[in-house]
Amino acid sequence: MASPHIGIIGGGIAGATAALHFADLGLQVSIFEQGASLVDGPPICHLHAGGNLYREISQQQCVQLLKESIETVKLYKHTMNVRPTVIAVPTQDKGQPEDLLPRLQVIKQAYQSLVEQDASNQVLGDPQRYFKLYSQQELEALAQCDVPEVDSLTDQSLDEWMIPFAKSVDLNTLKFPVVLVQEYGLSVFRLSATVNLALAQLPNCQIYTNTQVIGVQPKDKQWVINYKSNNKHSTELPEAITVDYLINASGYQTGVVDDWVKAPRSRLVEFKAAYVTHWQEGNALWPEVIFHGERGTPQGMAQLTPYPDGYFQLHGMTEDITLFEDGIAHSTDESSQPKLPEYLVNKIIHGWSKEQQTIRTNKAIKHMAQFIPSFASATLGGKPLFGAQQIPGTDITLRAASVSFAGDNYARMEIVKASSALEAAQQIEQQMRECGFYDELHLTKQNISSQLTIEQVIEKACTLAEQRSYPTALAKVGGVK
Repeated sequence: MASPHIGIIGGGIAGATAALHFADLGLQVSIFEQGASLVDGPPICHLHAGGNLYREISQQQCVQLLKESIETVKLYKHTMNVRPTVIAVPTQDKGQPEDLLPRLQVIKQAYQSLVEQDASNQVLGDPQRYFKLYSQQELEALAQCDVPEVDSLTDQSLDEWMIPFAKSVDLNTLKFPVVLVQEYGLSVFRLSATVNLALAQLPNCQIYTNTQVIGVQPKDKQWVINYKSNNKHSTELPEAITVDYLINASGYQTGVVDDWVKAPRSRLVEFKAAYVTHWQEGNALWPEVIFHGERGTPQGMAQLTPYPDGYFQLHGMTEDITLFEDGIAHSTDESSQPKLPEYLVNKIIHGWSKEQQTIRTNKAIKHMAQFIPSFASATLGGKPLFGAQQIPGTDITLRAASVSFAGDNYARMEIVKASSALEAAQQIEQQMRECGFYDELHLTKQNISSQLTIEQVIEKACTLAEQRSYPTALAKVGGVK
């Protein structure tokens, strides 16, 4: 049979990964994105190779995130910031560090097993070093050591990663042991650069950026996608394209397409923001640091994500930092599309005022400084990274989710974490094969993204960061090379 034409609505991490996956196979792909470039969405920064940031999720979700993260790194090999993550439990928190240990052992064993099955799965360091525990006495001893020189490092021992933490954190605010785990960083700018560069090399993928999809209708066993350019000077009538298979990768607007195609689905949408700061004292090679806390309370989790040149991205899981008091919306019986308050939608469309940026960034700095006192000197480093994410169903804590189907030729990509995007695309491929959309024997995967050099990706990533008005440090390689 003829190769099917796949239409993808949404050019975020989900849609762009699907476009790359299917175009790499040689299938005809059209992807529609209302923004100026692909993958320009919520504040992706962490690989979640084990899910240890989230105490509330199941071990099953943790292992799923581990597997998906490994596959994501293998696809997007120039996007990882190689540095571990510290997980600390504050004294004010109800939880205990020991509660994390059974999960850590399960993930370590799962990682070991995956590496034994296929040596190429070893992308998170030695499985035997997946995590390490530190007592207060051990950290106090490390605090007396010199911080390793960043420029001279190609690798670091786990102990060396802990030196900046031990020197700067008020250890009296923590319970022990503290955990260091090989959960790495993910650069949204280098990921965006990879898909933009790779898809540009695939003539069978048509990319419609700055384009608004305004409707979808069924036509026989196909779909008609109606769209128009976002060019304000354009007076042209909307155009249309007919596709054989429709992938809804519209992110927080997934419900809009569901309503068009009359495929109801229950979901949540949550608006979140992370804050870009610059800390003059933070030029050491830092791990990522998570101070656990109860979500939505003033003691919510504090997350410090390091980048080169003293830049740090902050999350504070409180309602006046990363979360918003009315930032969660639910679908209804009348519509699959949850409706966020207008002021949050305006943030997504038009951005933030300088005053809003400053107020929330300063609150994020203060939240972090309760554990790292010298961080109080950090300053606003750029505009917030923000966006809305969909969560299928009604469980706000769900983190491992991929795809759902309605009929033979309509799929919704419902990822919550970036690392789930490839898994979702692979599940769609499997469903398409089962429904007879193409003969896999005639397809050869090109792996275009793996042919890109790190220099190409960094150059493009820095350009994208500048175009989006972010510091180029967020696009550069953090951690060790």
